[in-house]
Formats: sequence, C-alpha cells, structure tokens
Amino acid sequence: MTPKPATPPPLNVRLFARLRERAGWGQRSLALLDPEAGGGSELAEAPTAAEVWQRLGLGPWPAGVRVAVNQQFADPTQSLAPGDEVAFLPPITGG
Repeated sequence: MTPKPATPPPLNVRLFARLRERAGWGQRSLALLDPEAGGGSELAEAPTAAEVWQRLGLGPWPAGVRVAVNQQFADPTQSLAPGDEVAFLPPITGG
C-alpha cells in the first residue's frame, strides 16, 4: 500500500496596522490545495500574494500596499510556497 502524501504546510498570512483593523484579524493560516482532496476552500498549489488577498475577501487592492514574503519585500505576483509567511503592509508615513 502506498502511503498518502503529507498535507502541505499552510501559508501564514499577516495583516498590519489599518489593514488589520479593517479586516478584524491580524494573522491566519490558509491551507494549500491538497491534490487528493479535490478542491474546497483551499488555495491553488502555488498562489500569489495577490490571489491570497482576493481569496481572503479583503476588497480591492489598496494603493501603496506592500507585500513581504518570509520577511523580505516581494512583488504581489510572486508565487508562494507551502509554509511561507506572507504579510500585507499599508503605506508607512512618518515625520
């Protein structure tokens, strides 16, 4: 008997500052697609940060939002891997 492959680790999603306040949460885990499961509420095998944003129902992409993948700034179209941390950061102003 062939052992069933392990479920891939989830993505860790973090929202900061006003994005967190608007959503009402600051951190979530999202399951990636398990090819054996056949769909459901999971994400595609290699989603982008922009696709994660849409999947979470966070509305239109706000101007100036930055993305960080594993604590490194990244493009919203970068593919994500199982276990990645993706963070959405609003524009930062200071004085």
